[in-house]
Amino acid sequence: MNITNEFNVDSRFCYLNHAGMSPWPKRTRDAVVAIADEIHHQGAVGYSRWSELDAAAHGRMAALLGAQADEVAFVRNTSDALSMIARGLRWEPGQNVVYAREEFPSNRYPWESLGEFGVEARRVNLNVDALEDAPESALISAIDANTRLLAVSAVQYASGLRMDLPRLAAACRERGVLLCVDAIQQVGALPFDVQRCGADFVALGSHKWLLGPEGIGVLWMKPEWRERLRLHAFGWHMAENLGDFDNETWRPAFSARRFEPGTTNLLGIAALNASLSLFEELGIEECAATLNARIAHLIGGLSALPGISVITPTSPDRRAGIVTFRHEKLSAAALHACLVAADVVCVPRGGGVRFSPHFHTSVATLDRGLACVESAIA
Repeated sequence: MNITNEFNVDSRFCYLNHAGMSPWPKRTRDAVVAIADEIHHQGAVGYSRWSELDAAAHGRMAALLGAQADEVAFVRNTSDALSMIARGLRWEPGQNVVYAREEFPSNRYPWESLGEFGVEARRVNLNVDALEDAPESALISAIDANTRLLAVSAVQYASGLRMDLPRLAAACRERGVLLCVDAIQQVGALPFDVQRCGADFVALGSHKWLLGPEGIGVLWMKPEWRERLRLHAFGWHMAENLGDFDNETWRPAFSARRFEPGTTNLLGIAALNASLSLFEELGIEECAATLNARIAHLIGGLSALPGISVITPTSPDRRAGIVTFRHEKLSAAALHACLVAADVVCVPRGGGVRFSPHFHTSVATLDRGLACVESAIA
C-alpha cells in the first residue's frame, strides 16, 4: 500500500495535532460520501446491509483491542462511556475514587460528579519529572480501604506520559479495587490489549489516533460487569430480541449492545470502519514502530535546540505519540502563538507546547515543525 495516497493534508499546514483530532484517510472520507450519496438517492433501501457494516466495525474494533466483538459497544464519545461506568456502579457513602489531577476533564468530571452520593474524588499529583515508578506509586499510595475504583489514562494528554497499566492493575487486584482506563491517547498509536492491561473498564474515542470521526466512542468492560452495571438509557436497539418490536417481555441484550440503546450513528460507524481497515491492513505493530521513529526524531531535534526542554518522558516505554516541550524563557502561550503564525497545527498543554504526529506524518513535516520552533526562539 502507498500510504501517501491515503493522506492529503493541505500543504500549507504543518499538522502535528493527532492527539487532538486526526485528518481522515481518503478511504474514510470516501466511505462517508458513499453512504451519504446512497441515502440521498435510495433512502433506507440498504438498511439491512448497513447492519453488516456495523458488525464489521465492531469486529475490527474488538480485534484491535484484543476483545470479542460482542464485548464492544459504540457510544457517543469517551465522556459518554466513562459516565456510563461512573453512574452505572452502585456506590456507598464514604467510598472514594482515585485519579490524577492531570487527567483530561472527561476522566475527572464523571468521578467528581459522584459527590452527591457521598463518594470522595481523591485527586493525586503525578510526579512526572521523577519517573521510574513515581506516577504509579503516587496513585497506589492514595488507595485505602474505602477506594472502589482507580481511574487513569493510558497516556496522559498533556505530558504524554504512558502509564504502567499492568502494575496498576496488579495493585488494584491485590486491594479489591476496580481499574478504569481512558485509552483514547494510546489506541491507534500503540498496541493496546484489554486483557494484558488488566483493566475492568476501558473507554476511548475514535477521532484521535484511530483516524476516525468525532461522535463515536468505545466502551469495553469485563463480561462479568455487563449485567451488574446499572443502565440509565433505554431503547429499541438494546433489546436481546432485536427487531421483535411487539415483545412485551423484553430484556437488555446479554452482549455489550445493552449499552447501545437507540439508532446508531451510521455515518460515524462507516467512517470508523474504514479507518480501522487501514490499521488492519498495515498492522498496528508496524504503525507503532513508524510512529516511535517519528517521535524519536522529534525528541532528538527539540533536545538539540537551545533553551528547549522536553517534558514528555524520552524512554520509549514511557511515551506514545505525544511530545510536549517548553522554552526556558518564552512562555508556552507565546511559543504556541509563534508556531500558529507559521501554520504549525499544535496546542499548548501541560505548561508547554504539544506536538503529536502520526505514523503517516513525513519526516519533512517534522523538520518543518522543528525549524519553526528554532525560528520562534531565535
